[in-house]
Amino acid sequence: MEPLEAQIADVIALHPEYQAVLEDVEAAIARDYTPESGESNPFLHMGLHLAVRDQIATNRPAGIRAVFEAIARKRGDEHEAEHVMIECLAEALWEAQRFGRPPDEMAYLERLKQFASGP
Repeated sequence: MEPLEAQIADVIALHPEYQAVLEDVEAAIARDYTPESGESNPFLHMGLHLAVRDQIATNRPAGIRAVFEAIARKRGDEHEAEHVMIECLAEALWEAQRFGRPPDEMAYLERLKQFASGP
């Protein structure tokens, strides 16, 4: 497998709840994942995992790798740490879209630091 394919396979393996959905890719792609349906979009969720992993690998924004490591130590699990980061990243992207501006990397990083240092 190519490195990206291996990352995707790893994310899928961590999410057994999405595996049945992915067995029928055409139906999954055609499906409309709305907040009203009560289900999260598996492609968005897994894509955010990949985005967070890329941020950690490239350490962008600067310092995010150390923050991830601190959150992972605190949560006792890297996957849970990624979920914390996904929530913060999704919020940063939503704010950027809502206000029509680029995502604020420093605000995003500060939000993550709060999870790393808070209770």
